[in-house]
Amino acid sequence: MIHLDTGFLIRALARNSQEDRRLRAWLKGAEPLGMSAISWTEFLCGPVGAEDIELASRILREPVAFNSADAALTAQLFNQGGRRRGSLTDCMIAASAIRTGAALATTNPADFRRFEPAGLTLAA
Repeated sequence: MIHLDTGFLIRALARNSQEDRRLRAWLKGAEPLGMSAISWTEFLCGPVGAEDIELASRILREPVAFNSADAALTAQLFNQGGRRRGSLTDCMIAASAIRTGAALATTNPADFRRFEPAGLTLAA
């Protein structure tokens, strides 16, 4: 399972982008693709067109709900990361991926590498 973060999905919708090519390869390989409800919310905040929402809905599974286990792990990641302003959403996205055992596809790997010791895997 691979979870897409918001930036990855937005760039994947741009034809012939690096992210588009990676997404197509995963789809051809029948790799299950998902997204946390947190990333899905960011995506829907746009700007994004109805056709992009419809396409993303066909490609991705139902967004993974954020639950109490995710909340506890998010708090741990946030506190261990120095409570950095603007990082809470990344902590939430990482926690959902860790809980579900999904690798995370992101356009900002530097923002997420700090979560690897907690069990996050970045998609190659």
